[in-house]
Amino acid sequence: MNELKVRLPQSSVSYEIKIEKGLLQKVGKEVAQLTKSRRVAVITDRNVDSYYGARVEQQLADEGFEVSMIVLQPGEQTKTFSMMPLIFSQLIEAGLTRSDVIVALGGGVIGDIAGFAASSYLRGIDLVQIPTSLLAQVDSSVGGKVGVDLPEGKNLVGAFYHPTQVIIDPEVLNTLTDHYFADGMAEVIKYGCIWDAAFFDSLSKLESRDAVMTEIEWIIARCCDIKREVVEQDEKDKGMRMLLNFGHTLGHAIEAYYHYENITHGHAVAIGMATLTEISEARQLTEAGTADQIRHVLKMHQLPSELEDPKAYNDILSFVSKDKKQLNNQLHVVLLNSIGSAATHQTDVSFFESLRTGGQDH
Repeated sequence: MNELKVRLPQSSVSYEIKIEKGLLQKVGKEVAQLTKSRRVAVITDRNVDSYYGARVEQQLADEGFEVSMIVLQPGEQTKTFSMMPLIFSQLIEAGLTRSDVIVALGGGVIGDIAGFAASSYLRGIDLVQIPTSLLAQVDSSVGGKVGVDLPEGKNLVGAFYHPTQVIIDPEVLNTLTDHYFADGMAEVIKYGCIWDAAFFDSLSKLESRDAVMTEIEWIIARCCDIKREVVEQDEKDKGMRMLLNFGHTLGHAIEAYYHYENITHGHAVAIGMATLTEISEARQLTEAGTADQIRHVLKMHQLPSELEDPKAYNDILSFVSKDKKQLNNQLHVVLLNSIGSAATHQTDVSFFESLRTGGQDH
């Protein structure tokens, strides 16, 4: 038998995250600095396109880019594997080559599906993330996770594929509904819960969306910086990066149970964070009173802390067992020691068994 060993140098990845009000007006110049190519495909959804599509297209055209707009239906239901051939066909029709660029203009769904397209089309072409939702700006556009959903669960097919740049303009958040602004705040609150008690405390003092917007550049930058620090230490999600999944094991199961329709991501994660912390408090794994602190901040930012129909947990828990965060048949749930301090806890679905009786006790 001949045995050969392939040794590759550790791939070095670095990219800038630019955060500035009004940055959308400079998109063309920003992208032009990243590439010698002058062909770009912008993947977006119908809602975002109606607000910002023409502006971004014009900015790119002004810098000499030949621009193809690929406009998808909005919503999680679009982020499916069956959507990929349609996107690939449009990229081929647009004449995109390996030296060209895909721009993801939209929220988390667009960032994920456009990123997955960029990672796999021609085995990978340059990607620029322009997140337009708070959730995408503070979380999903940074860190290189891209992918699509399967009927069996969320994000079960995907890749680690980093953008060449992330362009964040907080002013685009003004067109978000209160519901989707709150969706993003769930991820903001998550960062305080797992990493930074002082940041969590600051969020508990911002009593309205307007108050948040006065501090928005700092809030986005703090979240991105925490995520940067975590991802640099654990890119492939085998250790510390799992902390970013606080509330997500149960949250993703809730989303899947409701077919990604009735409860959006941030609202599901909010319920997951509060519910999980109640369970871990009851097991004396988390400092007493932590769940109350989380519920207080969630309520302040228009987020739920419990499921309207606790009986649904009997069916929701079957989705937990399909969670992709299982390693070696163990479920790794993220628990708080206290606000600002988190750790992964090896367990199985039985950890959530108390929910089958009808949900949380207050």
